[in-house]
Amino acid sequence: MKIAAVQMVSTPDVERNLDAARRLIAEAAGAGAQLVALPEYFCLMGRTERDKLAIAEAPGDGPIQAMLSNAARAHGVWLIGGTLPIATHDPVDADRVLNSNCVYAPDGRLAARYDKIHLFRFDNGRERYDEGIAIRAGATPTSFQAGALPGTQAAASSLRVGLSVCYDLRFPELYRALMFTPGQPPCDLLSVPAAFTHTTGLAHWELLLRARAVENQCYVIAAAQGGLHENGRRTFGHSMVVDPWGKVLAVLPEGEGVVLAEVEPARIAAVRAQLPALEHRRAAGAW
Repeated sequence: MKIAAVQMVSTPDVERNLDAARRLIAEAAGAGAQLVALPEYFCLMGRTERDKLAIAEAPGDGPIQAMLSNAARAHGVWLIGGTLPIATHDPVDADRVLNSNCVYAPDGRLAARYDKIHLFRFDNGRERYDEGIAIRAGATPTSFQAGALPGTQAAASSLRVGLSVCYDLRFPELYRALMFTPGQPPCDLLSVPAAFTHTTGLAHWELLLRARAVENQCYVIAAAQGGLHENGRRTFGHSMVVDPWGKVLAVLPEGEGVVLAEVEPARIAAVRAQLPALEHRRAAGAW
C-alpha cells in the first residue's frame, strides 16, 4: 500500500489551513497514496495555547471534521486527520479540550478516534510549552484496520495501524500496548502526527521514530509541522516514513509537501522472521 505523510506550516487562520490540507491531500491521492496522514494541529497553530478552545468541535460535528470526512470520500483514501480540538462537554473541565486524532475511511465514515494521552511540557529557559493548560489527556490506546481499497489485493493492502501523537513518541509503553492488544494482530504501521519544536526535533525526532520502528518491527509514518509559523514558533518538520529495520524511506526537511513510500507486508514478515523479537517478547509475558 502506498502511504503519504503530509507536511504543513499551519497558521492561526483555520480556513487557510483547511484549504492547504485539501490541496495536499489531493496531491497525495493524485500520486497514488491509499492512506494519507496529516500533522498535529494541522487546522490551527494559534498564537496562544488557549486559542484552540474557540474552534473546538463536538464529536462528529463541525467544519474541520466535515472537511476531513469529505476529503477522504472525495479521494477514496484512508485519512489520518492529524489532530483537532474536540470539546469535552465536561462542566468540571470546560476550559480544556481533547487533542483528537480522527481517522476517516474511504467512504467518509469515522473509523477511529484517538485522544492524545501524553501532553508536552518543555522549558529550557528560552522556550516554554505546556499543553496541559488547554488540553485534557486521553486514556485509551487506539488502533484500526485500514482495509483493502477497490481494485487492490486485500491481503496486500490491509494494514493494522496504531495511533499516537507527537509527545507520545517518547513513551514506548504506549506502542507495546498497541502491538500486543488482546485479540488483535501486531500493528503493521504506527502513525505519529506531530508538531515537534525545532529544538527537541533536532535532538530526538529521527532517533525516536527509528527506535519505535526497530523495536516494534513495523513501518512508522510521521506527518509533521515543518517551518517558521506566523505565531513565531519554529517546528522541526522532517516528515518521514521508516521501515521495520529502521531505514528512512523518504523524508521532507522543511516546508509544505508530501512524503510518499510503500508499505510492503513481505518486508514486515521477513524482518520478524529473521529476528523474532516480537515473538520473544510475547513468550516472555508481562514483567
